[in-house]
Order: sequence, then C-alpha cells, then structure tokens
Amino acid sequence: MSDLNVIGVVGAGVMGRGLAQDLAQHGHKVHLIDIGKEILDDAMRSIRQNLRAQFLMGKKADGKSVDEILSAINPSTDLAVLEDADFVIENVTENFDIKKSIYLEIDKICRPDTVFAANTSAVSITRIGSQTERPDRVLGMHFMNPVPMKKTVEVIRGYHTSDDTIGTANKLLSQFGKESVVVSDSPGFVSNRVLMLTVNEAAFLVHDRVAPPSDIDKIFIECFGHKMGPLATADLIGLDTILYSIEVLYESFNDDKYRPCPLLKKMVDAGLHGRKNGKGFFEY
Repeated sequence: MSDLNVIGVVGAGVMGRGLAQDLAQHGHKVHLIDIGKEILDDAMRSIRQNLRAQFLMGKKADGKSVDEILSAINPSTDLAVLEDADFVIENVTENFDIKKSIYLEIDKICRPDTVFAANTSAVSITRIGSQTERPDRVLGMHFMNPVPMKKTVEVIRGYHTSDDTIGTANKLLSQFGKESVVVSDSPGFVSNRVLMLTVNEAAFLVHDRVAPPSDIDKIFIECFGHKMGPLATADLIGLDTILYSIEVLYESFNDDKYRPCPLLKKMVDAGLHGRKNGKGFFEY
C-alpha cells in the first residue's frame, strides 16, 4: 500500500471543493480539476470563506493558517497534473457518459497503482471500472455534504474491486478523520436506495396536498428526531440530482415504487433546484 500524499479531486462543485478543503486541512497536496478557470476561482474563494468561518468558530487545523491550507490546493484545468497522484476522487456530474470520458483520460495519465474512487450516489461502480485497465483499483466513495462535517463515508465495492483497494481507501479516509461502511455495488447502494424513496414519497405528499413541505419536515424532525426533514435534505442535495438518482433507480429495477413524482419533475424543469439556486421546496 503506497503512501497517499497527493490526491486528485476531479470536479470543483460543492462536493469537490469540500473534499479539497478537507484533504488540504489534513496535510495532503490536492490537485483540484475542473473544465473552467472561473469555476476553479469560485471554488478557491468558497474554500477560503469556509475556512475563515471555521476559524472564527474556533476550529483550527493543526496550527495551519488559511493561506497555508489553500497553498496545498493546486487548481487546474489540465487532467495531466494527475500524473503524480496517489489516489483520485472523481466528483463530476452524475452522468455516465461524462464520467466515462474522464476515466478514459485519467487511466492513461495516472500511474498503474493509482486508485480511482467515484464519488457517486447512483452510477454503477462496476460499469465505471470497466472503462479502465484497472477495474480492481476502482471503487465508489459516496461522501455526504458538507464533506468536512460528515465523518462516515459509504464505500462501494465493484465486481472487480480488490481487498487491497478497499484497504487503500480506508487508509486515506482515516488520514482525514473519516470512517467507512463498505457495501456492494447495486443501484443507489444503501443510502440512496432508501433516501430517494423517502424524498420521492415526501414530494408525492406535497403533490397530493396532504401537507405543506414545512409540516412534512416538522414531523420527521420533531417526531423522529431527525436533524433535517426529507424535503430540506432534497434541497441541500439538489432537486436535479435527486430526480436523476430516482430515474436511475426506476430504470435499474423497473419497479413502479421508484416512479418519479410529477411535482419533482416539474420543479426541476422550472429550474427550482434547491439551495444551489435559492429555491426548491423552501426558499433560501
């Protein structure tokens, strides 16, 4: 098991920037990759703001300053910088064709021993691994948002994923304060196979005018002790991502219980994606 000093993070969206921040805070050198300089500039500004907020709340990072942590992150639009990466975590859009294009490239760029982890909530890890010459070194790592605050990761073993690869992933997770629950590759894995059904059914309750979103979430928070209701959780994840995940489950299992709620489809078509753009089931 090689040293895991240099980590590639492909995709500088909400999850990618959270990962880059968390890894850099724990002493890793990070290559943060995305297609545009504007996206990367925005990601670095966001990470700076998040670090300052943490420091104001008294959460220090082993005596490192904000600038020292940021200096460990190398933002780049060029996948070629991943040639020295010990481990790569991919966080691009939940679309297989887009992911496939990434893996075809990085498989040629990275060392043969470099592990690839797909941070996905729905796409098959076995299918991703089959796009590479190293399917035994490909696995899923489903991080939760916000990454720096969530200490447990759903790790997914593809058909070919080796025990050594699972061990390497667990070693990396331990290096930045996280633990894993290892599950087998199946549509939605554990978390989303249950969560997406819950969110979809909650959306049907709004659609059928059984109760408004605030009351639905109140029942889960005050009756069951959940920290957040299913509809606020959907807004946090992004309703477009929620809809895509439900559609994958519906197509994968051919089971009507995963039929997407018409209201959810309508909201996504209307551009109501949740927190990311200010309005979903709630306004932000």
